[in-house]
Amino acid sequence: MNADRFHQITSGYPRLSIAVLGDFCLDRYLEIDPSRQETSLETGLPVHNVMRVRSQPGGAGTVLNNLVALGVGELLPIGFAGNDGEGFELDRALGEMSGVLIESFLRTPLRRTFTYCKPLVIETGSAPRELNRLDSKNWTPTPPEVEERLIAAVRKCAPRIDALVILDQVDQAETGVVTRRVLDAVAEIARQRPELRILADSRRGLRGFPAVSLKMNRSELGALLGGEPPAGVEQTRSAAIRLARQHGRDVFVTLAEDGLLGAEPTGAASYWPALPVRGEIDIVGAGDSVTANLATALAAGASMDEALELARAASSVVIHQLGTTGTASVGQIAEVMAMKA
Repeated sequence: MNADRFHQITSGYPRLSIAVLGDFCLDRYLEIDPSRQETSLETGLPVHNVMRVRSQPGGAGTVLNNLVALGVGELLPIGFAGNDGEGFELDRALGEMSGVLIESFLRTPLRRTFTYCKPLVIETGSAPRELNRLDSKNWTPTPPEVEERLIAAVRKCAPRIDALVILDQVDQAETGVVTRRVLDAVAEIARQRPELRILADSRRGLRGFPAVSLKMNRSELGALLGGEPPAGVEQTRSAAIRLARQHGRDVFVTLAEDGLLGAEPTGAASYWPALPVRGEIDIVGAGDSVTANLATALAAGASMDEALELARAASSVVIHQLGTTGTASVGQIAEVMAMKA
């Protein structure tokens, strides 16, 4: 992609309106100074002294963070948080983000706020080291009244948006935002607006999702087709084309160190190998940066091949950000693509 085409695509980002429907969580980082470690007089166990606490939106919020970094003009998060301290932090963080309108983000006493608490050991001269994470989740089905509010929110947003990103982050079905009833509402929107870019990702796999574009890893691709993960790029390409034809929508596959691949229902496919690493890496958030960049570029008129090239560069930026769930701006993506050229 030359510089003119890059500018043509990315200059359209501020004019876009994108909704993110999914499981927003709070990423809370506890920065620990090991030089201040003590021993508890009561238990005899080591005490980790937290010197700094920082929080940011995680889960579907990581996709949103990347959309903000790309300069998308209007962003509509659709999800929920509880009436708890973590919910207050998440709500405040979302409200402070550029271009984010929180009119469709729900606060409810019927759910607790999904939280990833990440203790990080910070030592001078070393990369941050993450200890065992402490998670807070919902383990009961999402109440019908919460589902109804979510459905109303996504229906209200649908006429005004250029793209919809769906991220199902929960481990147990029907306990988060992306329930069967909510997906049925998405299917209705997809039928009403066939031109609308809808891109879905789910950590539990995408089986049963409506006719929308799907983004997954190689293992998830194999599971959707009822077999083992395809081996190598060519087998993955064939499998992705097969799924795209069956599903009737585009399929995107992340291949870790092997790169990214996309397939269309027509049988066309595009593959971009991963860029070389430039030092220590942290892969947390790379997949969400791919999701955000694919959705934005496609909504701005990029071809599949162009969207994959941009997403590859964005993921290369993100994996080199250590101790955080990173993002990639248009300027950072341009720098990486210039290095490649």
